[in-house]
Amino acid sequence: MSQMGKLKKHRLVLGLVSLVMAGSLTACDDGRAGAEGAAKQLASSLAALDVGQLAVEGKDAAAANDQLKAVFEGLDAKPAVASGDVKLDGDTATFPLNYTWNIGSAKWEYSSEATLKKSGDKWAVQWTPALLAPELSEGETLSVKTVPAQRGQILGAGEAPIVEDRPVFRVGIDKTKVPADQTDASARAMAALLGLDAEEYAKQVAASGPQAFVEGIVLRAYTAEITEAKIEAIPGGSSIPDSMALAPTRTFARALLGSVGQASAEQIENSNGALRAGDTTGTGGLQQKYDSLLRGKDGVEVLATPEAKSEGETRGTKVFFSSLPSPGTTLKTTLDLKLQQLAEETLAGVGPASAIVALKPSTGAVLAAASGPGSNGYNTALLGQYAPGSTFKIVDSLAMFRNGTTPDSKVECPSTLTVDGRTFKNAEGYPESSLGSVTLRDAFAHSCNTAFINARDAVSQDQLESAAQALGVAVEAPKLGADAFLGSVPGAAEGTEHAASMIGQGKVLFSPLSAAVMAASVANGAPVSPQLVLNADAAQNQADTQDPSTSATPTESGTASPSSASVSAVPVSPASTKPITKEEAAALSDMMRAVVTSGHAGFLAEVPGTPVGAKTGTAEFGNDNPPKTHAWIVATHGDLAVAVFVEEGGLGATTSGPLLKSFLTAAG
Repeated sequence: MSQMGKLKKHRLVLGLVSLVMAGSLTACDDGRAGAEGAAKQLASSLAALDVGQLAVEGKDAAAANDQLKAVFEGLDAKPAVASGDVKLDGDTATFPLNYTWNIGSAKWEYSSEATLKKSGDKWAVQWTPALLAPELSEGETLSVKTVPAQRGQILGAGEAPIVEDRPVFRVGIDKTKVPADQTDASARAMAALLGLDAEEYAKQVAASGPQAFVEGIVLRAYTAEITEAKIEAIPGGSSIPDSMALAPTRTFARALLGSVGQASAEQIENSNGALRAGDTTGTGGLQQKYDSLLRGKDGVEVLATPEAKSEGETRGTKVFFSSLPSPGTTLKTTLDLKLQQLAEETLAGVGPASAIVALKPSTGAVLAAASGPGSNGYNTALLGQYAPGSTFKIVDSLAMFRNGTTPDSKVECPSTLTVDGRTFKNAEGYPESSLGSVTLRDAFAHSCNTAFINARDAVSQDQLESAAQALGVAVEAPKLGADAFLGSVPGAAEGTEHAASMIGQGKVLFSPLSAAVMAASVANGAPVSPQLVLNADAAQNQADTQDPSTSATPTESGTASPSSASVSAVPVSPASTKPITKEEAAALSDMMRAVVTSGHAGFLAEVPGTPVGAKTGTAEFGNDNPPKTHAWIVATHGDLAVAVFVEEGGLGATTSGPLLKSFLTAAG
């Protein structure tokens, strides 16, 4: 191509580029870019609930901003807002605003129509309430009403209802029925009637909206002190019939099951939006652990309420959005209602913290897990951590069997025994006839401390740990479905600490549940893994809402008294991790029966039905002189294993023993 041809082509390209650029400028010159920018700015300002910096027509910008906040205040959330395609008609631009709200577990989506008009070099929003939500009228505000889901039941053995909807009365102040200047006085009068903190309840009432019912208390039934007439005598006082998920009685398995009530501020804050003010939720126990499973998903209604024109005016509402609730899932447990109630009645008069746990050895089912009134709401039955005392001699004996000892083997039972300068002795009242060279069965039946401490060189600490695990304790409880402590046996200890371990003290800790599991494993002839919640897998991906609490874990010590004794020199065998065998269990059952037939639990011979096997335990704690003691007893009775514990109560045989006898006799 000639030089002249190249020059003509270059000029042609430049001309085409100029035409394209001119066309682009013409297209941009219609104002679309400015309108689209203004549309996006409006959407982001609405999402931030702040339009105070925008150009607004139809309402003062500050007034529009106030209305925006007032309309959405009751939703207690911020929306996601996006602007749609902009349509231009001269100096007017229209486009949809697409709102998305997350309200509780529901998602509310809608579109409103927005209009911008060009004024000079600005695009001004044409303000109207319908910009915020279609069909919203001047003076209306939005609020959320929860439509409660039916809470899942908690069932016991045989799917007998434990926690189910039962009739209640919600008592409080209805602010629509009391003049504003009398609200504070009414709140304080209601607090006095219900036994509430007057200042706190008055604050709650004052902070609630003018349409609110502010609950003070929930009653199963009216009482002599709180009657319907007394409630209604207070201006604004109201009692609303309702239903609530409740156990048969106020105290039934309370520490284990937990309770249901209005969500606290802390629970709402930690729920990641799942809970709102006024929602009900579980507190403590299974109700809290499985709350998301039991609670289901509440429905919601978004209501538009007009502004009141006069005080006390009844205002109609419009439903802008609604979602249906999804009922909660039923939680199935192994609790036997009769045995649970019996356990609680047995402990009713016990002052200190106490517990009764009953298991079915053949299945591991937890039939009863009662914590007495002295536990003050704490789940002593499953979470308590205490030295088990001489009940631990079941573990000692299994370890000794695995070193070649039998129930008929001779052991030395002196009145006292000194280990590294510390002296141990037997319990007060130990029979003289069972001192000296006696069978292991006899030492077990009368609970000779010195005989078992004498075996410390033949049974290492790691063998004790292995024997405990062989009996299903000091391990995890994967099938239980509830927070629990299943025991702790250190795998290493020397000197006086190892000696103390031989009598269930030192750093050995059990819960009443683990003591019952130990006895159940003997009855079963194989390790028992306890189970309480049958459908726990339905919530396996749910995060725990509360770490297991821990009770006091006092440092335990043996009883001191001067003396010394010889120690048998039996070689120590390697630790074994094998589970208890039927033969080993039969030998332990033989010795547990001897506790009843010839030992200090002879009172259990009177229990009707299958012969009872038992082991008592007393563990010292604290620094008092004489020291305080934990009182224990475990027993097997056919396909039933039971542990009874009293935190501060003398000897196991004399304190916990009668409670066990009463329970077994009534259980049939």
